[in-house]
Amino acid sequence: MASTVAMLAVALLVASAMSSGGGRALAQPLVPAVISFGDSTIDVGNNNYLPRAVFKADYPPYGQSYARHQATGRFSDGKIVTDITAETLGFESYAPPYLSPQASGKNLLIGANFASAASSYHDDTAAMYDAITLTQQLKYYKEYQSKLAAVAGRAKARSILSDALYVVSTGTGDFLQNYYHNTSLSRRYNVDQYCDLLVGIFSNFANELYKLGARRIGVTSMPPLGCLPASIRLYGEGRDACVARLNRDAETFNVKLNATVKALKKQHADLKIAILDIYTPLRKLAEAPAEQGFADVRGTCCRTGTAKTRVYLCNPTTAGTCRNASSYVFFDGVHPSEAANAFMAESMVEAGIELVT
Repeated sequence: MASTVAMLAVALLVASAMSSGGGRALAQPLVPAVISFGDSTIDVGNNNYLPRAVFKADYPPYGQSYARHQATGRFSDGKIVTDITAETLGFESYAPPYLSPQASGKNLLIGANFASAASSYHDDTAAMYDAITLTQQLKYYKEYQSKLAAVAGRAKARSILSDALYVVSTGTGDFLQNYYHNTSLSRRYNVDQYCDLLVGIFSNFANELYKLGARRIGVTSMPPLGCLPASIRLYGEGRDACVARLNRDAETFNVKLNATVKALKKQHADLKIAILDIYTPLRKLAEAPAEQGFADVRGTCCRTGTAKTRVYLCNPTTAGTCRNASSYVFFDGVHPSEAANAFMAESMVEAGIELVT
């Protein structure tokens, strides 16, 4: 990890030197914009603007470690991985949620965030929870392109869009919120076939982004599904340990995703695309949390609900959280704390260094 941080530091210094016109050097981000698609792992508040959305993080204790201790719609106590990655790349602010009033004017120059909690690769999953489907996120992106051109001019907009970093982070809900309790779906597809379906959707999505000008795409791996507190609670059969079957499903998906990314590289010679690994760091934390300075990997910092969707999220009717969120790997039933997000962001940046150099 140290070598990655050093490489980025050198790159930022070079960018600073190149941007200085003989006067004081002004650091420039390694990419002009960050454009995000996906689910609650990188939703920065879009679901706040969806009246019927089932999953929201617009209430305490979400955001208790964030600026002004306010809930912004991020599913954590503080920053999420894309926030930390943006800072590492040299940004001083974050791309706004696309549905917010802030997604306008000059704010569009640094990117946009289309992610929506409970969205997934499969549009049917997102529709079940009134989230923004991946198909709709792509439509919003096309709309964003037009808005960006109006602000920056067509030539500058094309340059921003081709050099931007595109992040795709989704898929957990396809299993936890759909496949594992949808008997008609699990009868139609075994796990191997279902993974083929999902990575096929990603492949089509990446190809569409490429056609629209994207040339730097990072896609997160599936996390160790069986190590999420909600998964252990729902599928652990009373055992206080990761659910091996669910982790195997995640590994099956990741193998297929890796093959798909390799195929996309061969298909498009000028496309930089990489898997941003979150499986490995989260698995490390699940197996040896103390080695990374964490005290609790099975519990959650906030008190989660007991039924249906509330088993995943902080319970808004139950007061109280842990004293120190940074000692917990998970803030709620499925989402990491800011401290764990920082640990994962290091791994993501290391895996994606080829995208920004």
